Amino acid sequence: MKLLIEKGLMFGNLIRVDSPVLVDRYNRALMSLTGKSTELTDFHIDISGYSPEIGDELEDALYLNHAGMNRQFILLTTDQKHAPLLDATFSNSRGILRQFIETNENELFALTAQDAVAGELVNTVYRADEPAHLFEIRKVSIEADTTGGTVRTAKKLRAMINQFKTEPEAWFDDVLIGKMIGLAKDTGDVTRNPVILPEMSFDQSNFWTSHFGGLYIFRGVEHPAAISAADRHQLGQLPIPYVMDFGDRAAIAKFFELNKLVEPVARTRDADSAAILHQKMDFIVAEVAAGMGENLKGATRRDLRRLGRRYAQQLPAEWQGLAALARWAEENGPWPRISSDHPAYFYTLRASNHPDADLVNMMLSELSPLDIRQLFICHKQAFYAAYADWPEAKQAYVADFLDREYQVDKAGTREALFGHDEPMDEPQNTGPWRNRTEILIDRVGPWGALRR
Repeated sequence: MKLLIEKGLMFGNLIRVDSPVLVDRYNRALMSLTGKSTELTDFHIDISGYSPEIGDELEDALYLNHAGMNRQFILLTTDQKHAPLLDATFSNSRGILRQFIETNENELFALTAQDAVAGELVNTVYRADEPAHLFEIRKVSIEADTTGGTVRTAKKLRAMINQFKTEPEAWFDDVLIGKMIGLAKDTGDVTRNPVILPEMSFDQSNFWTSHFGGLYIFRGVEHPAAISAADRHQLGQLPIPYVMDFGDRAAIAKFFELNKLVEPVARTRDADSAAILHQKMDFIVAEVAAGMGENLKGATRRDLRRLGRRYAQQLPAEWQGLAALARWAEENGPWPRISSDHPAYFYTLRASNHPDADLVNMMLSELSPLDIRQLFICHKQAFYAAYADWPEAKQAYVADFLDREYQVDKAGTREALFGHDEPMDEPQNTGPWRNRTEILIDRVGPWGALRR
């Protein structure tokens, strides 16, 4: 992993904490949340305030995320909104934290100027001892305050001010006035500078969790389902109509289609579509070449084309399917019939334009793991796990590629890969994304006889 760290592809955009004042504030917040403290004088934190160095020191990678369920957080600066969330156990956690910071940025800026803000993403489930417990998660709310209780004190002062304004006798209540003056010393003038962190809650209808080998839960769609990266038979009874795993390719394809969650990567005959396909093909060539012992350090696209020709007989079905689609996109070739049982199928798809596009692209990246760029962008944890097992030649190539071609224009790359233009008029019922199930949905369900 050292190469990824050196190139800023791992632990990138973390916030450095090296000021004695900030370290002291962090320790006070850490003590209030966990009863622990750090002896480190400098470290790095993510959007939640988690520090990998402190995790090592405490020998507890979950010191702010007990049982991986209710993540606690420590805010020292609003700049944390740009940081990643390390070792996420739920896909929505970073988005919730970032929305909380951005919605309350002025208030948090004022609060963190004097103290750390400590809080928790709260749901009613404290442990997930079995997969069914995950379905009890419906909402996540945020509770937060400074370690000195500034927000709590401000609420008390605001209530007293309202009492003072509305009750005629309050003008003569010396005790009330004295309390107000005392609280104002801690909070300042809350009428001119409100210290308010409003209650915020977030629906958890569709999400991914790392628990039980990785599970995607879709409840907020027309045809709900749970999709497991591990064997679905090990999950037991789940309170959702359909459960499938990554081996149920046809069922997943129908799930995507019926809920209108995906669209083809190559939607038009043009150079842009062809370029995306060729890049995916290059990643597959790199996989094959690395397995054959080739040195891929600094390999260019021309080098990979040369290696592709050398190992043409070893190129897998994923490459062959993408090549057929590329010929359609740039050479006026025939429309390829790539059904869901074809290994290239999920490589040809991306999320359509809907609120859960990131979640769908995350799952697609696991279903098309040879596309290392999409895996890195959409599912960092799966990428790092895969990277650790790659031969050194592939590790060097991937790190160099991501540093050279992704880091320099992240926004442009994401737009090219996942952007949503107006859909094209494409052949009907011929491409894999246009196949329609011929089963009787009302009788056996949208994914055939597949059940829990």
